[in-house]
Amino acid sequence: MSEEKPTLFKRFRSFIKANLIAGLLFLTPLAATFYFLKFTITWIDRILLLIPPAYRPENFLPFPVPGLGIIVLFFILLFTGVLVRNYLGSKLVALWEYIISKIPLVNKFYISVKQLIETILNGGSKDFKRVVLVEFPKDGVYSLGYVTGVAVGEIQQKTKKKVLNIYVPTTPNPTSGYYLVVPEEEVIPLEMSVEDSFKLLISGGIINPDETPKKNKK
Repeated sequence: MSEEKPTLFKRFRSFIKANLIAGLLFLTPLAATFYFLKFTITWIDRILLLIPPAYRPENFLPFPVPGLGIIVLFFILLFTGVLVRNYLGSKLVALWEYIISKIPLVNKFYISVKQLIETILNGGSKDFKRVVLVEFPKDGVYSLGYVTGVAVGEIQQKTKKKVLNIYVPTTPNPTSGYYLVVPEEEVIPLEMSVEDSFKLLISGGIINPDETPKKNKK
């Protein structure tokens, strides 16, 4: 009997541990996603404050409608898109960007944000989706990086080898990082997807992507 008690206790402890972890793995991302969506919808709903008080939805509806700001934002974006895509709108946009370009600091920020949005919406070039390893910050130490393109102009002309533009993000915040110019032959290409690389990056190596698929045997 003395030998069975530890065995039963260990089984019970393993049962508790396994199910607690399973529950945590399921509910944590679910709760985080729920609160993220709630925060986003609440924040977007503030766009309703742009409407004059007398014409706000709560004056006509018997109860508040969460997410109504998203519908309003949708129509604002749609109307703005129609406006800026016609001849007169494109001229006004060009004039606006000309004025912005003459304002120090503001022009750099505006251009950077615009380029980022254009890259995201257009899906980027083929090179933008490449995940690579580069020796950084010193020889023998490797960092995860993303190829954003082939260097051109003066940078390419003054290098003896073909060089690539590499963005090396930081962990766990990938929005900050380093811009590197690396010879193409010194870049180690990876087969993992951008999504898998971000999981690896943000988790600091805790979440590893699936193993590289084996090549089909002949």
